[in-house]
Amino acid sequence: MKRRAKPQKRRKWILRTTLVLVLALIVGLIGWCHWVYVQIETYAGQDQAAPADAIGVFGAAEYDGRPSPVYRARLDHALALYKRNIAPLIITLGGAGGDEYSEGSVGREYLMAMGVPEGAIIAETESRNTEESALRIAVIARANGLHRLVIVSDGTHLFRIHEICAAEGLPVLTSPRPRGAVAGGSQEFERISHEILSYTLWRLDLH
Repeated sequence: MKRRAKPQKRRKWILRTTLVLVLALIVGLIGWCHWVYVQIETYAGQDQAAPADAIGVFGAAEYDGRPSPVYRARLDHALALYKRNIAPLIITLGGAGGDEYSEGSVGREYLMAMGVPEGAIIAETESRNTEESALRIAVIARANGLHRLVIVSDGTHLFRIHEICAAEGLPVLTSPRPRGAVAGGSQEFERISHEILSYTLWRLDLH
């Protein structure tokens, strides 16, 4: 009987240890997600716009050469900052969206139609996602001697952008486009979940 008890005790010990490890993992994951969520909401709720060298507008969908409502809201916010003399230059970001146009070029054409001189716009037209846009705006900043940038995007997007730019040695200020500027679209929960996952994958270098 004693010989049988030892394997049973060992199995119980393994079971308890596994359970503790699983619970610790779950608690750690919840804690991590909560921390990232707080950072996302913090950046989404504050406008850091201040005099800078340039305003960077992260791209969103475009439809046959016209900015989507979300992208137009970002561009309009950047335009408002430009008119407030926050910066003399606007950088539009984003590559091709499946047609002959790129988000960056569409953003440039939209801003020019709104009265911004062509010489006050740099269009980046190759990046395919947030990380690539952040990397390319860092390259543009270094190439043009730009030291202080204000980044415009959706509020929930800004924490991840800020962190990627910082990792590239480009400290940026963030300025969210107005939340009520676009009706409909993805639900807040979906946007935040996407950002938590995307930021986590980036930190783990699994993007």
